[in-house]
Amino acid sequence: MMHKEDFWWRNSIGYVIYPSAYYDFNGDGVGDLRGIVSKLDYIASLGVDLLWICPFFDSPMDDNGYDVRDYYHVNPLFGSDEDFRLLIKEAHARGIRLLVDFVLNHTSDEHPLFQMALRHPKGKEAGYYYIRKGRRRKGKLYPPNNWKGYFSTSAWKRIEGTDKFYLHLFSEKMPDVNWENKDLRQYYYNVARYYLDLGVDGFRLDAVSHLGKDQSFGDSELPLDEDGMVLDSSKFANREEVFSYLREFREEVLDHYDCLTVAEAGGCLSPEDSLKMSDKEKGSIDMVFNFDCCWCNGAYGSIDKNDNEIHTDVLALKRNFKRWYLATKDHVSSLPLYWCNHDHPRALSQYGDINFRKESGKMLITCLLFQYGTPFLYYGEEIGMSNVTYKSIRDFDIDISAKNASAYFKKLGYKDDRILSFLCRTSRVNGRQPMQWGKKRYASFSKVSPKTKVNPNYKDGVNVEDNEKDPSSILHYERKAAAIRKDPDIHKMIFEGRFAYIDEANYDVFAYCYFHKGEILSVVCNFRSRNIEFYLPNPMDEVLLHNYDGYSYAKDRLILRPFECLVVKGKRHG
Repeated sequence: MMHKEDFWWRNSIGYVIYPSAYYDFNGDGVGDLRGIVSKLDYIASLGVDLLWICPFFDSPMDDNGYDVRDYYHVNPLFGSDEDFRLLIKEAHARGIRLLVDFVLNHTSDEHPLFQMALRHPKGKEAGYYYIRKGRRRKGKLYPPNNWKGYFSTSAWKRIEGTDKFYLHLFSEKMPDVNWENKDLRQYYYNVARYYLDLGVDGFRLDAVSHLGKDQSFGDSELPLDEDGMVLDSSKFANREEVFSYLREFREEVLDHYDCLTVAEAGGCLSPEDSLKMSDKEKGSIDMVFNFDCCWCNGAYGSIDKNDNEIHTDVLALKRNFKRWYLATKDHVSSLPLYWCNHDHPRALSQYGDINFRKESGKMLITCLLFQYGTPFLYYGEEIGMSNVTYKSIRDFDIDISAKNASAYFKKLGYKDDRILSFLCRTSRVNGRQPMQWGKKRYASFSKVSPKTKVNPNYKDGVNVEDNEKDPSSILHYERKAAAIRKDPDIHKMIFEGRFAYIDEANYDVFAYCYFHKGEILSVVCNFRSRNIEFYLPNPMDEVLLHNYDGYSYAKDRLILRPFECLVVKGKRHG
């Protein structure tokens, strides 16, 4: 296995960009690669040295680029192949490594391989996809089984004019590829080599947990929904086949490059099973993204809840982090840290409070940056971007997942206002809003109206321009926090020290510390919009970071104000 420079990503801070939403350089209303290039100095100023860019491949954009039509070329919407090469060059010139979002589970239905599969049912390309005959009952044709996909529809789409169906776990425009097929695997390995030879520093492996399917394609025995379907992840998530595919990928490709691989592995993957992928010595990849800390407020599936019923479950956050920490720390595995990505609502709206935007935005950055692992900030977190405030469910139709969810809930009898409230707090459109750069029209993101509406709060200071001018802004705080996180002594404490929670059973405060060579680093974060009294037994000899002016501390007691947080150092006594 190739030596990977002592796992350089353990010293990194990552930043995630949704390219269509970051900056519109050419003035067509869509963010592009040249837009990212033009903002690299800003990105570097955040202390970021690892950049993950969501898909930019040629695509019909049914699912915003995750439906790939051609892996070898840039979508003209985002620029040219030369623009991507320029991005690699300019990022590297600033010490920023680049991750490509590599879509492995499916292609677009416009991909040449799928088109060949349709035209030649007995050709080799037909074996690259899951194409099965339907079932007839009383003269009517039904899908091959009762599987439901992740976008609120059947996982099967009939091929027009035939009795066959193809599998699609996501949009019907995104047929799943068959990783059981050796030639199909080689196709993806060649794509990976192309980008690594081009100079990229690794991949975020999209939906990797779904590469293995139950090859019997039998019905799920779980309870059926009202349409006779079942979303049963055991049929197509984190199955044993995935681990063998990734081992082969490593042996044939990844071992020959100094690169980072980060797998997206939802579907209830346990930390123990994740080590089959990411164990430092035996694993096939380097990190595993899971979604365990993304929905710890009851928002997921909350169609029957009101906004005031959504509360951060601090205990769940601590439990989830701890179980991943314990598993990965013992195996010297790498652990990615993040609050959200392009498939989730905004962290500030999930776990913070727009009425305490500065305080909660700073607190969430603090809580994230000082935990064990490699932190990934999602674009806009550094200025306190929050969820959309749309007035119509039609505004969400730009996203196929939200559009399908709206239709599904309407079919169940839910009113528009209930669906709107649900989408405003849960839809992934929240994480795909245009970046808010300034006070000019469209938040200085573009000179023309963007496809996804800009959040009007850019006029109220939620933009980079105003954050730069305000010494107390979230942006300036993030830069200070990143610099402290990268201090060699702090880094050693986090990665070599003994981790422990402070008052682990506390419902309101997420507090933790590291013990290292006679010193203690303590991080205290209040997740509530009210004052909380908190017992801190550790010494506060030096306050490194604080999101308020002054603090109330006496006899080991802190009176924490709404979303107050501190990072402190102290010497162990006795």
